[in-house]
Amino acid sequence: MKVLLNDEILERNEAKVDIEDRGYQFGDGVYEVVNIYDGVPFTLKEHIARLYRSAKEIGILLNEQPEQLCNRLLELIKANNMTNGGLYLQISRGVFNRTHHYDQTLTPQLVAYPLPYKSVQDAQTNGVEAITAEDLRWLRCDIKSLNLLYNIMVKQKASEAGAFESILIRDGIVTEGSSSNIFIVKDGILRTHPANNLILNGITRRKLLEIMDANGWDYKIQPFHKEELMEADEVFLTSTTSEVMPIIKIDGVTFSQAKPGPYTSKFQAAFREAVKSETKTTTEKA
Repeated sequence: MKVLLNDEILERNEAKVDIEDRGYQFGDGVYEVVNIYDGVPFTLKEHIARLYRSAKEIGILLNEQPEQLCNRLLELIKANNMTNGGLYLQISRGVFNRTHHYDQTLTPQLVAYPLPYKSVQDAQTNGVEAITAEDLRWLRCDIKSLNLLYNIMVKQKASEAGAFESILIRDGIVTEGSSSNIFIVKDGILRTHPANNLILNGITRRKLLEIMDANGWDYKIQPFHKEELMEADEVFLTSTTSEVMPIIKIDGVTFSQAKPGPYTSKFQAAFREAVKSETKTTTEKA
């Protein structure tokens, strides 16, 4: 496996990170995960734009232009002969003596490497289970930071319960999943939480809403309570790695007769078509 370390593509065993890197010591950095289909990184520009926004929000200033970083990631994909899979990349604030404050002149450190392909087709076909958990995270969930400790805790809680995801509830309102955005369908209308500081505005979430707009399908960007979640006709989540994933059971309560509902299936198919279209267009331009 070849990895990208700052401006060099190296073999994995050659890439070293300093023990005083602030990403390692404080989680002081930001990250992204990009899916790759047929050698094409899906919505790469959108992911990199969000990466730069997250970096700016925590005061990491990047001198390199987004287009330059995109080109280096494309080189990494080519160097690994990647067809399908993922790409993980993170930027830390840099290396400095361990103090909570930092020097404004630090040089950000970039690491990127390929992730193996994992099919989610069976889960998408059959649906997954979820549990609910209290949302005790900080109030800047819109920043895709390396600080994921509480997300890990509730994801582990779901795993130990035999579930796929934890759905987070803050003051009675459904915010998002531990690593996903949450949608409900009630009486044919899709609803999802507004993209404010309480959720991460997922790239797949955005893409699905674009598809909704393009097809003239009704939806509401509107908070909903846990009670509304549990009374929904259909529930699903979106994320880069899960795409559009049906949730058929929450806290032991079954939805849509324990199978993906008709609206969820429609959105799945539309998303897959969008992936095929963008991948084909990008390949033809290459």
